[in-house]
Amino acid sequence: MLEQIVEMFPFLTLKNVLIYALIINIIGFLSMYIDKKKAQKGAWRIPEKELILITMLGGWIGTFSGMKLFRHKTQKPKFSIGIPVIMILEIIGIVYILIK
Repeated sequence: MLEQIVEMFPFLTLKNVLIYALIINIIGFLSMYIDKKKAQKGAWRIPEKELILITMLGGWIGTFSGMKLFRHKTQKPKFSIGIPVIMILEIIGIVYILIK
């Protein structure tokens, strides 16, 4: 199955996937930091749906790390439960693709 995916999308090299993962996780981490700082100042905030979208696009390590490090959104079930659920589902999907 993995070979079929790579044949369909030849740009999906290991290097490109790792670069994407690094970038999306940096974006997730910085988004949590920026949103926390804006919340402290009472300024415009990053919409929650955008933070969740970043997580769903593979940035779960960054958003989860930012959430814990900055103590941001930890009281909201959408984040305290939702992000770990997204993480687990994405890990299951990755493992499934790799073993098929």
